[in-house]
Amino acid sequence: MDYLESLYWIHERTKFGIKPGVRRMEWMLERMGNPEKNIRGIHVVGTNGKGSTVSYLKNALMANGYEVGTFTSPYIETFNERISLNGNPITDDEIVTLVEKVKPVSEALAEETDLGLATEFEVMTMMMFVYFGEVHPVDFTVIEAGLGAKHDSTNVFMPIMTILTSIGLDHTNIMGDTYLDIAREKAGVIKPGVTLVYAIKNADAKQYVNEAVAEAGSKGIKLDRDIQCVSSGEEFTFRYKDYELEDIRLKMLGYHQQENASLAIAALIDMYEQEMLHLDFNKMVSAIEETTWTGRIETIQEEPTIILDGAHNRESIDVLVDTMKQHYSDRKIDVLFSAIDGKPIGSMLYSLEEIADKFYVTEFDFPKALPVDTIYESVEHDQKMKIKEYGEFIKHYNGDLLLVTGSLYFISAVKAYLKK
Repeated sequence: MDYLESLYWIHERTKFGIKPGVRRMEWMLERMGNPEKNIRGIHVVGTNGKGSTVSYLKNALMANGYEVGTFTSPYIETFNERISLNGNPITDDEIVTLVEKVKPVSEALAEETDLGLATEFEVMTMMMFVYFGEVHPVDFTVIEAGLGAKHDSTNVFMPIMTILTSIGLDHTNIMGDTYLDIAREKAGVIKPGVTLVYAIKNADAKQYVNEAVAEAGSKGIKLDRDIQCVSSGEEFTFRYKDYELEDIRLKMLGYHQQENASLAIAALIDMYEQEMLHLDFNKMVSAIEETTWTGRIETIQEEPTIILDGAHNRESIDVLVDTMKQHYSDRKIDVLFSAIDGKPIGSMLYSLEEIADKFYVTEFDFPKALPVDTIYESVEHDQKMKIKEYGEFIKHYNGDLLLVTGSLYFISAVKAYLKK
């Protein structure tokens, strides 16, 4: 197989949909010799904030001289970036090698069991475990969960650290309608004896996770209880135990990013105290301050200003709106929005309309993308317009500030168009 054939085979798995559960993964991994047992992995789960937190951890570890692998989704610019080594996507040839290793096992799963066919995400997770556990072992692997946590295909290894970034109402059709339902799912990643660093706002969800940590006999390090993130606008002070790190100034905007960075710092300090790593605190802070993450309040053009953000649920849209108010209150903000099916677009649009001077809606080429008419009918803004060719619209935009948002998949499509 060549690279394109390998990609086609992987993408063909999408027709098997989303199948929560780990039995297929466990079967395939055992057949592969359990490569997941060879990694030193940090598991990052949560509704929002996972990608940024992974990036903070990766950069801080690299700054301290470690070789770091990451597993993230979805990809924004290139498919290969889902499995990255020291921040660089693995090569096309490595993708081919990994597909050649996992394809026979995936096919055997269907032929020899009644567990059904492996999904695309399961195949990618298998490829990641094989890469970092067998093909190219690294010092640390930072693994971002996909959908959910307990029943997510990444939840098949014993991490050295677990981070729960947030609990929000997303994918409610699969995980439940309440914060407590989602907390039950997320808490499924808590492992006995493995520290959980976490941030939860909702009271019911917070109580459930607190109890789950205690029941597992694990150490819990919680934002706003054990970790203090004291913001003074552009800068913040981090406090945990006797540690105090002042005047941290991130490149990524928003108080939520200061919280994400605080979770990453606390996790690194706990690993340092457990003698899992050596840590130069100055190098750690410098690396975290310089961290960026594509598609998160990302300015791709200064004049006129065009900002991309992959906010894709109610909570992340609310955070985006607050950040835009804080940093761009003096600007006329136009919004270009598109989303995929299954999202609470009514509440998402309602929040965005509050900051929008003009509201544009569009659609993009993706299996679950919502039709432009469906989105348009949900917009209540008095200046709303449909955009057929979003790429040309962005390219020729001549207003003050354009915010492009609604879906990470949409941001990926925009990036691909602009790259061409």
